[in-house]
Amino acid sequence: MLSFNPTKDNMGSAELEQAKVLSRIDSSQPASRTWQRRFDDEGKKVAMFSMTIGDLIGIGPLMLRVLKLNVEESAKGRVNVYDLLRKWMDNCYRGVPLGGLGAGSIGRSYRGYFQHFQIFPVTNEEKPILANQFSAFVSRPNGKKYSTVLSAPTADLLKEVNKSSIGSWDWKVKEDRCTYHALFPRSWTAYDGVPDPEIKITCRQISPFIPHSYKESSFPAAVFTFTVENSGSTPADVTLLFTWANSVGGKSELTGNHINSKMTENDGVHGVLLHHRTAGRQPPVTFAIASQETDDVSVSVCPSFAMGPPGSGEFTAMDMWDEIKKHGTFGHAGAGNAPRAASKAGSSVGAAVAAKTAVPAGATRVVSFSLAWACPDVKFPAGRTYHRRYTKFYGIDADAAAENLAHDALLEHMNWESQIEEWQRPILEDKRLPEWYPVGLFNELYYLNAGGTIWTDGQPPSTAGFASSGTATEPFCVDVHRDADGGVGANNCGVDGVVRGLASAAQRSHAAAAFGSSLLRGDEENVGQFMYLEGMEYNMYNTYDVHFYSSFALLSLFPELELSLQRDFARAVLLHDPRPRRTFDGKTVPRKVLGAVPHDVGLHDPWLELNAYMLHDPARWKDLNPKFVLQVYRDAVATGNAAFAAAAWPAVYAAMAYMDQFDTDRDGMIENEGVPDQTYDVWSVSGVSAYTGGLWVAALQAAAGMARIVGDRAAEACFRGRYEKARRVYERELWNGAYFNYDNSGGVTSSSIMADQLAGQWYARACGLEPVVEEDKARSALATVLDYNVMRVKGGAIGAVNGMRPDGSIDASSTQSKEVWPGVTYAVAAAMLHEGMPEAAFRTAKGAHDAAWSKEGFGFAFQTPEAWTEHGGYRSLHYMRPLGIWAMQWALSPPELHKDLRVSATAAWSSPADAAVGQAQFEEVARMLKLPEEQRQPRGYLWAVYNLIRQIVSGEAAPAP
Repeated sequence: MLSFNPTKDNMGSAELEQAKVLSRIDSSQPASRTWQRRFDDEGKKVAMFSMTIGDLIGIGPLMLRVLKLNVEESAKGRVNVYDLLRKWMDNCYRGVPLGGLGAGSIGRSYRGYFQHFQIFPVTNEEKPILANQFSAFVSRPNGKKYSTVLSAPTADLLKEVNKSSIGSWDWKVKEDRCTYHALFPRSWTAYDGVPDPEIKITCRQISPFIPHSYKESSFPAAVFTFTVENSGSTPADVTLLFTWANSVGGKSELTGNHINSKMTENDGVHGVLLHHRTAGRQPPVTFAIASQETDDVSVSVCPSFAMGPPGSGEFTAMDMWDEIKKHGTFGHAGAGNAPRAASKAGSSVGAAVAAKTAVPAGATRVVSFSLAWACPDVKFPAGRTYHRRYTKFYGIDADAAAENLAHDALLEHMNWESQIEEWQRPILEDKRLPEWYPVGLFNELYYLNAGGTIWTDGQPPSTAGFASSGTATEPFCVDVHRDADGGVGANNCGVDGVVRGLASAAQRSHAAAAFGSSLLRGDEENVGQFMYLEGMEYNMYNTYDVHFYSSFALLSLFPELELSLQRDFARAVLLHDPRPRRTFDGKTVPRKVLGAVPHDVGLHDPWLELNAYMLHDPARWKDLNPKFVLQVYRDAVATGNAAFAAAAWPAVYAAMAYMDQFDTDRDGMIENEGVPDQTYDVWSVSGVSAYTGGLWVAALQAAAGMARIVGDRAAEACFRGRYEKARRVYERELWNGAYFNYDNSGGVTSSSIMADQLAGQWYARACGLEPVVEEDKARSALATVLDYNVMRVKGGAIGAVNGMRPDGSIDASSTQSKEVWPGVTYAVAAAMLHEGMPEAAFRTAKGAHDAAWSKEGFGFAFQTPEAWTEHGGYRSLHYMRPLGIWAMQWALSPPELHKDLRVSATAAWSSPADAAVGQAQFEEVARMLKLPEEQRQPRGYLWAVYNLIRQIVSGEAAPAP
């Protein structure tokens, strides 16, 4: 057990509290609740979903268009948005990944090896690098020696090992004696009797994922603390070895010109820098591995060894292993200490750090290693380069940053641990919670680290070039915050500014980019820009309809990052990009329409080339704008940030006015257009719908709340009146006595039971707004979902199926209606919690958790997909939406909401005259933002034949040509 004996002199209350926490930490003991696997747990091979004939007919043409695009994009050297051809490793051996937020991620298997490198944007190098290992060597006074690599690659992976000199290492760990425990951002691996039967080694892995810390949480670093317990009757000399290849995964390991060097000793920290010259025009990376000497631990390093075959004349991996096995330390003749030239093409080099300690009989010793990596530049496919957030604290020199990060991590990791303990302990000890829930809650956070996450320093890219030539084909951004003379007006963020900006086509910004930092006010800190991918197969950053679910995690733990993300979208709402693009449904549309919330912030040139999404035109989606308004209002009242509310208000107003064109019958309620125009983007919906209709009703109320915050009485009255009308329509058109119908079109699936039917009600509750529907109706609808969508499929063991028919069968009208979306299941559970139905909530959520994480489940731990079928076939591994489990925590422990938030003192109530003014202003802005009438394009004979076949198979009416 680590000891900590602070003096009380000159210590404040906060420091004393931290000292108490540190004194209780035992790095060898896992947290009270963890996800567990033994090394010999084989698990299950994960499998993609299979499609029926109906599925192939329904989405076959779409998939052909995607594949065609993939071929075209690959030919141009561009990254594919939808990577349907990628074959993911079919194993379930993943564990807690390494690093903080947005500076790259390195995965680690629960079987001990390192895999899944994500150092560069949209780059996933899944294959393990098997030279990256921890190993243990034990010698006793009687001459007995034991040694093993402390990981258990599968037989298939070990075949690869035998092709190089690392095959000479001792790969003989006893798998049944090794147990892994995970509770993100920490893990513990206990090696009981490995390699010596009287030695127990526990490795605690920790990364600086620390809520509300916008410094340490940006660090690309991790620490591994080994606790060595000797239960034998004789002392033992123990050497722990950390080896690392000069590689980022993929082909650049063998491209040559890589070199290693010793770190400068500082505070007893010794280590090696591995300077990697990356292939494929990616920026270079420097790795650092290190350990710290103490009174009980001596450290030595091997700066370089070759991973070629023995007898090559170089100091090889076999030589390095033999040296440690013989001496327990480096520093002997030929131990790789001589300066070595850069590696040659076709060869690979590694480095090693050894920490040796003598462990008396019955005693314990502690050894720590650190790993850091530095890649200061984030280079996107279009060529723009940004600096990562951590460079604000460690600079842009990769070598210096890696060395200092590795050094500081060894000195500070116990402080990281104390803060993580303080954050997690109350939830772990909450007796209201079932055993599985805290484990799932914390472990789903892996995606904030390993979701292709990017966190910049908030500064413009180094290759800017934003200036506009003023042509009508270039993107522009309406700047409603500027006065007539070009200055920023403190009172110029209301509806008048929106009207004036929209009316003046000449008022264009020189920076037509979704950089929300321009909306910062006063002393608000620029914490940088934050992005994560929708999924590893759906390469779009900050997919907004999905972030709607996952945003509770970011808001709860890193609220300033959540506000930063929302500022980017607020800026994007007022941006127009007329550059044409072709969608997969055959239409040519502008890339981004003024007033529409973008689907995502892009892929090839994020923040400047929005909407990488291509299935349909997101400008006609019905859920994006309401979701934006709801999230902005929630974030404003949750953080109490009136300046954020004021800055976002023009975008909120424009987003609501834009949606007015979709209220075709002028009853206050928007209608879907008979296509999949929302997050369920292959599940068609028509007319008033439970999902988007409920979101619209809640958004009208949130818009009124935003108007109240900024003191716009006319807008508040307008939105309040529309809310009352829409709320009545919603219940009248959809309520059937037990639940809310899928839509009111009278079609074959109109009476389907949608799991997510009360999304608007859920968000209204989460925002502290009035409920969209009456409590008894909400509880009835959710009870119906529990009965049909949850319990009637596999006895509730897989979560909530998206759509069910009233006869108890699964709605098979689309691939998505018959899927389980774990993120939606968690959202439904959160809605149940808000309605006072905790038993139903945990029963619903447990199915999704167990399907992903339990030994009896589908093997999706640390790679939770967007969806799975009742038979366990997945769609899109590694997905954003399952972070929605944090919406449950929001409902269980609701934060204080600042519903009395105001920018300035105004009259409390609006008048009928205010409502009239507000209505007139709203209609004027809505008219300006209305899309031109769609021009239907004839699609030909083949299209007609295809729709006839689909109609016969599905029994539905085909869409009009």
